[in-house]
Amino acid sequence: MSKIDSLSHSPQVTRIRPASVPSQTVTAPAKADTNTSVQALKDRMRHWFAQAGISPARSGGVDLDASKKLQRRKAMQAQRQLHNLEKILEQAMDFSPAQGSEENLDPDWFFSFINMAENVHSPAMQELWAKIFATEISQPGSFSLRSLAILQQLTQRDAKMFSLAVSLSSRRRGDYSPRILYGYYQKPSLFSILSLARGAQLNLAQFGLTYPDLLGLMDLGLIYSSEIESGELNTGTRSEWRVAGEPLHLAPRHRGTLLNYYKFTAAGAELSRLVPVKPQAPYLQSLKQLLSKAFELH
Repeated sequence: MSKIDSLSHSPQVTRIRPASVPSQTVTAPAKADTNTSVQALKDRMRHWFAQAGISPARSGGVDLDASKKLQRRKAMQAQRQLHNLEKILEQAMDFSPAQGSEENLDPDWFFSFINMAENVHSPAMQELWAKIFATEISQPGSFSLRSLAILQQLTQRDAKMFSLAVSLSSRRRGDYSPRILYGYYQKPSLFSILSLARGAQLNLAQFGLTYPDLLGLMDLGLIYSSEIESGELNTGTRSEWRVAGEPLHLAPRHRGTLLNYYKFTAAGAELSRLVPVKPQAPYLQSLKQLLSKAFELH
């Protein structure tokens, strides 16, 4: 998967110079620098298209006819796809678990996997696809084709954003789907009216996950497209969570208390298993401080 360099045109800026400095002393180097920069951009354009077997139509050298150009491009594409699959297989064999299910891999799943994986060029993304195959070969049915289709759409930036979301996620004991806890809400009651406390929320952007990032994950089908409230939590029950990789027990102080969170979709939950959870101490500390106003923490 290629990383696309975004280029922007900077507005011209006029430098104010002392009257004693001739204008010629700065004009020529600036023009030379501009020419060098433009040439560098053109070289980068040629480089990336060359990876796909394409060169400028008016470039010098041997003038190949259209059929030979197509043959050359197809050969380079096939060679690159073969290389991608070889790298994924090599890494998958390193990830292979010692034991697994005796169930056979679904052939339709496998060849769909091959058709998608052959176009994965980034080493970081190849590692994810290798993990998927190693898991699926040992436990068939672990990853749906829908999850693979979503993964195929991910850029490196998307993968980084998803990785952060996974590191901020929580799982309630016995629940498969991860959630990103960000606050709580208390239904109107005599206590909440007297205390003027109806709830509180964290700003996830403080921890690197901005609202546009959340919208991007929603568009990709990795988390549900709306904020969710839990059901009313029982004051006599303590729930066990694993929050950002750390254990946490929550017991609401008052009736009518609910948790606010973003929930991962089924595909998001499947793919989250591929991502190692990194410690998120600032988030965990802030969440504990916020929840302590409405919950007993253990």
